[in-house]
Amino acid sequence: MLRGVATISFWAEDLAAATRWYTELLGFGPCFERPGYAEFRIGDHQQELGVIDAKFAPPGAAGAPGGAVLYWHVDDLEATRRRLLDLGAAEYQPVVDRGSGFVTAAVTDPFGNVLGIMSNPHYLDMLGPDLPDEPA
Repeated sequence: MLRGVATISFWAEDLAAATRWYTELLGFGPCFERPGYAEFRIGDHQQELGVIDAKFAPPGAAGAPGGAVLYWHVDDLEATRRRLLDLGAAEYQPVVDRGSGFVTAAVTDPFGNVLGIMSNPHYLDMLGPDLPDEPA
């Protein structure tokens, strides 16, 4: 039924600033843009991160972090966390060792969106022999 993350949508009052921030974080620009929207393709499976002008948020959408956190697997959790904080993100959840190699942390980006990061051995196992060990 649920086959994988296809798109995560982040809202930003200042889309241009958010697009620049994510370009700086990721080291590359959006693969697709149109008025009110910038899309980045991230990671081994090229999942979409859509940064959307907040004026297009659904009616009643929360303006502050809510109850769900999507975690992106990272190869070096502490280095990624430091980079996010250096770029102006704020700690949302400290580093938590969840056992068996699973470690999480989360920040809020400068636009109020929660960005989770995780060392996840299951993710690495799922890459399989045909996919690269290093992100593209």
